[in-house]
Amino acid sequence: MKLELSSSSDRLDLNGFETDGLGFQALAGATGLGLPQLAVQWLEGAGDGAAYRGRRVLPRDIDIPLDIVGRDRTHLAELVTRLARVLADESGLTLTYIDSEGVRWSTAVAWIGGGEMDAGAGSRDVQTVITLRAPSPYFLSESPQTVTIGGATAGAFLSSMSSMPLASSQAIGSVQLANEGDVPAYPVWEVTGPGDNFKAISPTGKTLHWTGTLTTGQKLIVDMGAGTVKDETGANQYASLATAPQFWSVAPGTSTATASLLNTTSASKVVCSWRPRKWVVI
Repeated sequence: MKLELSSSSDRLDLNGFETDGLGFQALAGATGLGLPQLAVQWLEGAGDGAAYRGRRVLPRDIDIPLDIVGRDRTHLAELVTRLARVLADESGLTLTYIDSEGVRWSTAVAWIGGGEMDAGAGSRDVQTVITLRAPSPYFLSESPQTVTIGGATAGAFLSSMSSMPLASSQAIGSVQLANEGDVPAYPVWEVTGPGDNFKAISPTGKTLHWTGTLTTGQKLIVDMGAGTVKDETGANQYASLATAPQFWSVAPGTSTATASLLNTTSASKVVCSWRPRKWVVI
């Protein structure tokens, strides 16, 4: 397992000893990287048993045992100071897991405890355990998956699909969305005009329909996860949504969605991107 802990000013490789024989090394026994804890709601009536009413995924606490190894006692003290400065950075910390294929999965964390050390344990190394809390239970892929249609690179959403160019007067067709995570991911649609009446229909038939019009070069950004609809300046375009808009997610695996844009030209373009999320990293 390869882990990194970073702040706004520094990045600690927690696989440093295995790589260089010095630095920070995450040891076996880390906890909090598996399935997150849940708060489950049950409804108990007058009869036997109870009825399941839903669940809420809780923040995760992560304990990471560390071995810190320096060239000598002075270098060890410098490494400990470096760790302390990263943990104390209130601008925010990020814990990143790098899987066997080199894909990086990150989650925001805060230092909430741990860090005790035996100052006389060794001349060039010391061991400790740090405790981090991740307010979001998900590890988010740092590399978004993106499919593009139209513009200068007119072609298909994916290479395995038939061409669906944005030209003439309209574009409508299917797009395969491959979510490599283990929980639903939320797509972000970026639509570049000219065009109007943009629709994004989920694999299960949920529809988001924007009834407005984009002139050449104008953009519409629909963030399914945040539930926002904005233009390229950040101005709110939510009012142009049709009645009962449905913001939807992409299930794990490969599924097929539908996108359409009317009154287009060869300058029009639609880009769909999403960042897979994981509950478990091992």
